[in-house]
Amino acid sequence: MTTVTDDATRHPTMLSRSYRTVRLAGRSLVYCAALVPVAVIALVAAPLGRADAAAARWRALRTGLLAAPPVAGPGRRPGPVAVTGHALLSLLLGVTALVPLGVELLMVLRGVLYGIVDPGPYTNSWGGPTRAGAWLAHFLVGLPLAAAGLAALVGIAAVHQRLTRGLDGARPAPWLIPVTLLIAAAGALLFVAWTHQI
Repeated sequence: MTTVTDDATRHPTMLSRSYRTVRLAGRSLVYCAALVPVAVIALVAAPLGRADAAAARWRALRTGLLAAPPVAGPGRRPGPVAVTGHALLSLLLGVTALVPLGVELLMVLRGVLYGIVDPGPYTNSWGGPTRAGAWLAHFLVGLPLAAAGLAALVGIAAVHQRLTRGLDGARPAPWLIPVTLLIAAAGALLFVAWTHQI
């Protein structure tokens, strides 16, 4: 007699990988949403002699939220200049992260909740003229955009957590700051292009 098993029991690594991916995307979303407020607090705190407290917030985000390992070896105490520089780069990445965060919000409002937030008529809507067709079309169009937004947030979080390692004395990769500036420039260009479309 044969027993039927589902894919989850036959492929536990696939399920585990999917869970880790979803968890990483969720953590990265929250991490990126916290970048601007924490950067603003650090920009105020560092010149007032609270550089250690600001650096501790960055470490808590990195190790607590992203579950990144702490920097090995004795950590150094970053000075106000290092924390201010880190806060400025963090602010750049945080403002850039607002673009994919906005995409995720739009997916919820204009994809998942489309039939609720748009009362119609749906004659000229994608998937119209029925509410169900328009709702489904907007949801399906939003799925790849939401996936791209989550991928961008994972990337931004990965770059930023590497920047944060520098506060503890880790030697930054030579590509890190140019990539940070490139991400910020790409986000600005995307935002400008989007504003010209509306």
